[in-house]
Amino acid sequence: MKVSNNEIKKEDLERIRELLINIDMVNGFIKFGSLSAPSIRRVVERQIELLKENENKDDAINIFVRDEHSLDSTEFNTYPSHCVKGTKEELVLDDFNDLLKNSYDIAKNNTNFMFAPKTIKLFESLPNLNRISIMGCLSEVCVKNGAIGARCYFDQENRNVEVGVYEDAIDTFDAPGHNSDEITQLALKDMESNGVKIYRKK
Repeated sequence: MKVSNNEIKKEDLERIRELLINIDMVNGFIKFGSLSAPSIRRVVERQIELLKENENKDDAINIFVRDEHSLDSTEFNTYPSHCVKGTKEELVLDDFNDLLKNSYDIAKNNTNFMFAPKTIKLFESLPNLNRISIMGCLSEVCVKNGAIGARCYFDQENRNVEVGVYEDAIDTFDAPGHNSDEITQLALKDMESNGVKIYRKK
């Protein structure tokens, strides 16, 4: 299902049963900026494959969640300045342009998309939602926080919604003492132990 002008038609709200959420595949985490890691691009092809497949369903939509901070964001007390609005770091990679124009956009000012005001409003407006699937970066930060946060939210609301993560569509950066593959696997184990389904590589 395609979304126009970042608005979901009222008549479509009851039809939507699945959300595919792409987290933080933005310039500031991949192309340029203090937290960018070009190696994360290796999951883009798989993400595009999944997003295209989902876009063609008549009961599902794609969502792009992205960091968009102000200069005085308190998150910069924890992490270096990144993805400040107006720097282009906050923009989704050009690779996704064709998909982005038909998807729903959510900007966030923290590492857990569940706390973005638009997220809860959207979930509350979808009475027949039964699955959300997640991809993106960084595996151990925004992907993990968002997935576990979503699992907790649906449990709190007693809603039987599956929350899952694609193992082959998430990634993080490489650095001394921070092997991306090892960190991603640890994050997946942590998510799974908190009730998140892991869609394993075939």
